[in-house]
Amino acid sequence: MSESGSKNPKEAARADAKAAKGAKKEGKREINAGTKVAVGERAKDADYVPRFKKRYNDVIKQDLMKKFGYTNVMQVPKVNKIVLNIGAGEGSQDTKKITAAQNDLTAIAGQKAVITRAKKAISTFKITAGRPVGVKVTLRRDQMYEFMDRLITVALPRVRDFRGVNPKSFDGKGNYAMGLKEHIVFVEIDYDKTETVWGMDIIVNTSAKTDEEARALLEGFQFPFVK
Repeated sequence: MSESGSKNPKEAARADAKAAKGAKKEGKREINAGTKVAVGERAKDADYVPRFKKRYNDVIKQDLMKKFGYTNVMQVPKVNKIVLNIGAGEGSQDTKKITAAQNDLTAIAGQKAVITRAKKAISTFKITAGRPVGVKVTLRRDQMYEFMDRLITVALPRVRDFRGVNPKSFDGKGNYAMGLKEHIVFVEIDYDKTETVWGMDIIVNTSAKTDEEARALLEGFQFPFVK
């Protein structure tokens, strides 16, 4: 007698129902995974490496080891994070403007920007504690490298009368700060739909111990410092 024939009909029915239920669950898991990606999660090829990250690993590390005589690759400075900030003091009086600034910075960074609020009341500027005064976002890992690439190769060349960035804007601890007068130099911003042109601060935090090392690191990423 076959194995299926040896089972009680009720047991066989229960086994078939259990198998069908398991198959249904597997199908649901596949659909949910696809839905998550479809509604906006970052989906990239597993082998994808940002262009500037690859440049750092293949070129910049070796160049810095030769220039500064590092004996261990762990001594080579790296970019830890990039902080973008838009000061939108007008947002304390008009919430639509702070929302617009938040949306614009989110589009530029490719990551959700957060609203910054005043810690103290400043009567001169009609600002009370807790009111929104700007937006910021902190980029790390792949998104940090992608932003640097877009900043240097696309945005900065679009700045009016651009002659380079200030080579003296280091803080003595290996960090670099620069400003843009118009955030619309980023191609992610639709100029025709922009009511307010914001100024923007960009802070590059590195693991370099000196400004000389930090500058050499950023020059490796082709930061266009004024000569």
